[in-house]
Amino acid sequence: MCLCGASTAWAKPVPNLKFKDMAGHTVRLDSLRGHPAVVNFWATWCGPCKEELPRLSALQAAYAGRGVKFVAVSVDEPKDFAKIKPYFERHQIALPVWTGADLGTLGRLGFGNVVPATLVLDGQGNVVGRIEGEARDADVRGYLDWLLDGRQGKAPPKRLRRY
Repeated sequence: MCLCGASTAWAKPVPNLKFKDMAGHTVRLDSLRGHPAVVNFWATWCGPCKEELPRLSALQAAYAGRGVKFVAVSVDEPKDFAKIKPYFERHQIALPVWTGADLGTLGRLGFGNVVPATLVLDGQGNVVGRIEGEARDADVRGYLDWLLDGRQGKAPPKRLRRY
């Protein structure tokens, strides 16, 4: 699916940051290009993150047939990486996980030092949505539906613009 032709003068390219997947392979944000994507920054010690992750996992399932990619990027310290897989298994969270982010990463992406934090990217790797704090399903769905349904208007509806 290509979401081409719409002006994105208001959108900002996402920095091409590097992370690690759970197998230890290097992954980059630009690997998500070609698909709308939801990138959630979270931590095992974050209560709101733990409430949000199952909902994002359900949204991933709901949008799987429409080519949307989801990824959960942990800001945990390496000593806490071992907690991630058991937590996801116990709570049946099916999101891909990347590690290697920190609060400095959030700053480079325009966030404060707060998790959860969520980026919504268009298929060209531009940030079209930025949500600090817990992402409501309605906001994530609003951005994705706007992207997938031909970007009615050049920018997301005002009720969604939080970037």
